[in-house]
Amino acid sequence: MLVQYILLVPVLLLSLSLHEYAHGKTADLLGDPTPEMTGRLTLNPMAHLSLLGTLVLLITRRFGWAKPVQINPRHFKNEKQGMMLVGLAGPAANISIAVVLGTIFTLFGGLLINLVDERVVVIFFGLGIAVNLGLAIFNLIPVPPLDGSKIMEGMLPEGNEKIIRNLEAYGPFFLLLFVFMGWIRFIISPLFFLLSQIPIFNVLQYFI
Repeated sequence: MLVQYILLVPVLLLSLSLHEYAHGKTADLLGDPTPEMTGRLTLNPMAHLSLLGTLVLLITRRFGWAKPVQINPRHFKNEKQGMMLVGLAGPAANISIAVVLGTIFTLFGGLLINLVDERVVVIFFGLGIAVNLGLAIFNLIPVPPLDGSKIMEGMLPEGNEKIIRNLEAYGPFFLLLFVFMGWIRFIISPLFFLLSQIPIFNVLQYFI
């Protein structure tokens, strides 16, 4: 357990930082200067960490959150499409990290195990994949303030703004309730198990 928590810290910092940087960089590329003006176009973890979200991630080793990147969709040529792309960027970054780690372990895991302690290698890659897949799944839930709500808003036809407003009003309360009552695992765990069956994520078998 001590080894897991020591290795979890760099994995957590990298995963959250890249997630939020991806949001900010996507908004920047779409013409919004807000992320740069607020100091969020950086990989420095201290610019992104949320105390509560980080604690949840440390405890669960599956999901958590960072401080949302401030954006101004008025700078986008197409506000709905821009919001959807910004929302997708964070989970896409985490999935990319998981795929890269899984590929490295698949191709070079045996070599690394011979060079380093087997337990350390398995735990590092397993945690890296688990944390990033967990972050991606969690953030794709279509409830504000998670990224999935921005994606859903971009996909909804015009005239359905009331749905989004209701979600913004009550969504965070229900999200926190699901997290702290432990009900969120009924969403995360089945998807996590399915993803663990993908060959490049086989190391996850040690963490289920």
